[in-house]
Formats: sequence, structure tokens, C-alpha cells
Amino acid sequence: MRLAQEKQFATHDGSPLFYRYWPALAAGAARRAVVLLHRGHEHSGRLQHVVDELALDGYAMFAWDARGHGRSPGARGDSPSFAALVKDLDSFVRHLAGDYAIASQDMVVIGQSVGAVLAATWAHDFAPQIRGLVLTAPAFQVKLYVPLARPGLALIRRLFGNFFITSYVKAKFLTHDPERIRSYDEDPLVTRAISARVLLGLADAADRVVADAPAIRLPLQLLIPEKDWVVHRAPQERFFERLGSLLKERHLLPGFLHDTLGERDRKLAVDLVRAFIERLFSDPPPADSLLQAHREGYTRDEEEALGRPLPLLSLRRLNFAGTRLAMRTLGRLSTGIRIGLATGFDSGSSLDHVYGNQARGGWLLGKLIDRGYLDSIGWRGVRVRHAHLLLAMAKAADLLRAAGQPLHLADPAAGHGRYVFEAVRQLPERPQSIVLRDLDELNVTRGRALIAEQRLADIARFEAGDAFAENELAGLRPRPNLVTVSGLYELFSDNELVARSLRGLAQAIDPGGYLIYTGQPWHPQLELIARTLTSHRGQQAWVMRRRTQAEMDELVRAAGFAKIEQWIDEWGMFTVSLARRI
Repeated sequence: MRLAQEKQFATHDGSPLFYRYWPALAAGAARRAVVLLHRGHEHSGRLQHVVDELALDGYAMFAWDARGHGRSPGARGDSPSFAALVKDLDSFVRHLAGDYAIASQDMVVIGQSVGAVLAATWAHDFAPQIRGLVLTAPAFQVKLYVPLARPGLALIRRLFGNFFITSYVKAKFLTHDPERIRSYDEDPLVTRAISARVLLGLADAADRVVADAPAIRLPLQLLIPEKDWVVHRAPQERFFERLGSLLKERHLLPGFLHDTLGERDRKLAVDLVRAFIERLFSDPPPADSLLQAHREGYTRDEEEALGRPLPLLSLRRLNFAGTRLAMRTLGRLSTGIRIGLATGFDSGSSLDHVYGNQARGGWLLGKLIDRGYLDSIGWRGVRVRHAHLLLAMAKAADLLRAAGQPLHLADPAAGHGRYVFEAVRQLPERPQSIVLRDLDELNVTRGRALIAEQRLADIARFEAGDAFAENELAGLRPRPNLVTVSGLYELFSDNELVARSLRGLAQAIDPGGYLIYTGQPWHPQLELIARTLTSHRGQQAWVMRRRTQAEMDELVRAAGFAKIEQWIDEWGMFTVSLARRI
């Protein structure tokens, strides 16, 4: 039996989460690790047998108690959101890489049930560079057995706030192993409650990850128990079929119940997992690149489909036409819609209105329409991105200050630049210089007015410039050590264009400086946007190609940066990443 050391780490919001660490047994072993994620309701102490039975003596083993479980803090079975749990996982892996000097590329993550959905969502949203993933019985769709249970839970939560549900699952539905049944029933740290917000967040994340499984490119092994009473098999099969991984394998385990790695005959499953992990480290990783994803691939196919007109007699075509008509008539009472129609819904002026989040319009009706417009899920996500940008800028400024460097800030496509000035107001020290640029003369004019309004003319200037002109960016003066690029690259499908911009910024930033960049790996309203809204580029239809996080990160790495932190909204739409120039 390998002995565990009991540890803690501070996650992204400062909460101290508990974990167990089993050092590698083999002397002189390479620094490799397996990270274990427990099932819902359970904790890391119930994974001791998995550590022992895998018999991977040359690997360090780690297993956490997820927030609200085991010996980690928080209300039992609860979390601020499912997205917070995913961010916890990202923080955990970064902690392991830093404190144990194990590169993420030398880690394999094994997730079970809810832990498997956490791992899959993390792989989709954060695009970690790990060696591979093992998912056992992922809870992509829990068997609730009550008709309309999910919409009913959502309605109750909306009316009365968060509440808790006690699991109906008995240990005999999890495993045929009598010892595992007994220990589950007697374990005081097993958490049988789960909050409605976590359960609903789990379901929403699972739907998104299954639908967009091609975005996941990591080597992946999927184990499916044949007799699972807890979760449905069909979403697991769909996930595997859509998976973008060049190396993937699926195994159906005959007669197994849900607790795949705790079943009576688990040697079959454990042997499969061990063989997969050993193969990942014995064979070279499959060559994979997304730098040409703008030319071929599923997001390119999606973009082309959005750009094609719908059939003349299509009901969807009529529906979108009605939406466009409503926006161009009654919708003009809304200030936000009016700005979007005049300047493009992706323009700096439009975003300025969204960031302000103040409903304005003609008469009471116009304000009501504007409130509905501002409360659409896309604009809510943009405002969360705005908050994450401020966090990222504060963190980069702290890192530079800790290194004894004065802050020189630049943004090559700043819009009006309002968010930059908001961030600057929150910093403990003023930057030594701020250089803002934009190609739109209206944005330049309004940005200069904001500089005067904020009384920053002694350190800031706003100039006209092209964010894709490599030589212009390379010549930025003073040389910036923090560059922010927000909401720009998502608007342009061509990776060559983005790469040119990033190369210019890499030449402008000295090693040790920082880049903040945003992404849009997912959006539930892509077709509505493409068929009803116009962009700032000559009032063309606003057709976007989603760029997966893995693709965006690869472009940044190719230019000479290494991502060190990332934030994402709870819907998985907009990311903000902080990278260091290497």
C-alpha cells in the first residue's frame, strides 16, 4: 500500500483545497504524474485502492477533495458554480506543475463520473497541454428518472434560489463489490447531497462538451460500464464519435455498474487504464496542429454553413427575417440596437454601450427593449470577459511590480479604450506609459477624449493604427511590457492574419513581458448573430468562425508566448488568457 501525504493548495479564489500525494516509489524515476478525480459525492480517500492497483511505481499520484467534498471547505455538495470547479482543477494542475516540478505534458488525468465531466470540460475550455485523459463513466446525462426533472429544477431554482437534492443512488447500484458497498455506506465523508446549481451547471457543461467534442484533441481513453444505473450511455457514445483526438480508444465493460474503477471485476478496467498510460509515455505524442484550422476543419465548415443563405421557404429563414425586421423598426427605440445598426454590433461604440449596461432608449418601451438586448447571453458573457480582463491586467501589473519593472501598457485595437482606463484606475501605481491604437477614426477620436477626461494625457496617447500590421506593432514605442488584445482576433477567421499580429507583438515585447488575449471557443447564438446582426466591416453579416482554445493557444505559443493563467465565464463562451513572452 502506497502511503499518502496530506496536503493543501490555495485555489483561484484563495480557498484551501485538500489533496493527497503519493510520491513515486521507483528510485530515479522520471517526473511523471497521474491526477485522480473522484466521483460525485466521494473524496480522495476512496481512491487509495486505485493508486495501489494501477501499480505505476514510477509515477507520482495526486487526488483532490473537490470543493464541498471530503476534507475541502464549502457547503457539502455545493460550489459557487460548476465553472468554479473547473477553474479549481486548472489551479490544481498548475499548482502541481509548479510545486512538484512536473511538466503538465508529463501528467495524465483520470476522471470518474462527475470528475470525468470536470476533466472533459477543462480539456475543452482551458486546452491544457497534458499527456492524456482517461474518462470512466462520465456523467454527461444523469438518470433522474422523474419526467421534466431538469426544467423543473431550473424553474424552482430561479424562483426560490439555490437548494439541495439528496442522491437517490444506493451503493448497490454503484458496484458489485461488497467491501466497496460497505465502505460507501459507512464513510462519514461521503456527501450524499448536491446543490441544484452544481447539478444544473454539470448538465449544461456536459451538453456543451458533447456537442463540441471535436474541440478536444488530447489523447483520450473512455471506459463505459454496460449496466450503469446512474448515467446514460448514449451521450458518452456521441462524445466519443465526435471527439477530435487523433489517439482515442473506447471500451465497453460487460456487466459493470457505475463505479468503474471500484467494481468487483475492476482488474479489467485497471489493466486497460495502466496499459493506456504506459503507451502514452512509450510512444511519441501524435503530431497535431491547428494552425491551418481556418482552411479546413469543423469550425471552418461551421463558418461556411453560416455564410450560406437558407432555403427560400425555410421556416428558419422566415424567423430570422422577422427578427431583422423587428430590430430595424421597433428595435430602433433601443439605444443599443440603434448603435449596432449604425456602427456594427461588434464595433467599439456598441461594446461601450454593452460595458456600461445601462438600459437607454426612446420612451419606456425603448428602455425595456434595450434591457432585453443587454441581458442576452452573449452580452452578459462579454461583460464577464470585461471583468476578467481587469483581473488579468491587475495580475500582470502585480507580476511586473514584483520583478521591479515599471508598467508600460499598450493595446493595438482598443476601441474607445474605456476598459483600459478602468483597469488603470484600480492599479496601486500608475503606468509609466499607455499607448492605445485603433483603425477606426471614430474610436481614436473618442479614445482621445477619454484620455483628457481621465487626466492621463501626461502618460497616455491614442493613435490610428492597424492591429495586423506586423512592422507597426514591432515598432511600438515606448516598448510595452504588457499588451492587451481584447475582442479582436475572434472577429477574424484567418489564422495568418492573427499570426502576423502576434509576431509583431512578440517583437515589441521583451522576454518576461506579458500578453493578455481573448478567445471565443463557444457561443450558443452563432447562427442568430450571423443571420440577424451586422459587423463594423461595411455592414456585412456578422459571421464568425469559432477558434477553439487549443487553436488560439497554439497561435500564441508559435509567436513565442507561454500561457500562465486563464479565465472563462460560466457558459464557456469567452476566455481571457495571460501569457508571458519567452
